[in-house]
Amino acid sequence: MNFGIIPARYAPILLSVLRIVAGLSFMEHGTGKILGFPAHLPGIDQLPAGMLWFTGLMELIGGALVTVGLFTRIAAFVLSGFMAVGYFLAHFPHSFFPALNAGEPAVLYCFVFLYLAAAGPGPLSLDRA
Repeated sequence: MNFGIIPARYAPILLSVLRIVAGLSFMEHGTGKILGFPAHLPGIDQLPAGMLWFTGLMELIGGALVTVGLFTRIAAFVLSGFMAVGYFLAHFPHSFFPALNAGEPAVLYCFVFLYLAAAGPGPLSLDRA
């Protein structure tokens, strides 16, 4: 007996929705760094120019690939590692706990991307077209 509120047959579509939403919100960090929209991202002034461009391009291009579902498994795997490194470089030195070091988004992105690398893009993607 299935007591789920959402029937299991919707799981593949919701996987695609998770991928699209995660990709768009991740891409927003890249557009803020590279294109200046949205303006005034917190902490952007503290990054060296080279790191700003590298991280911005990773977020912009990687987020776009994940959003449209192109090379999803590879892009998501790379972004998962990118976020793990980002967490340990930028957040972990301040505290062990993500709630105290403002690292919760990095941890969540890391594991959402790791899940997408394993599960694939879902049916609504260019990889499946």
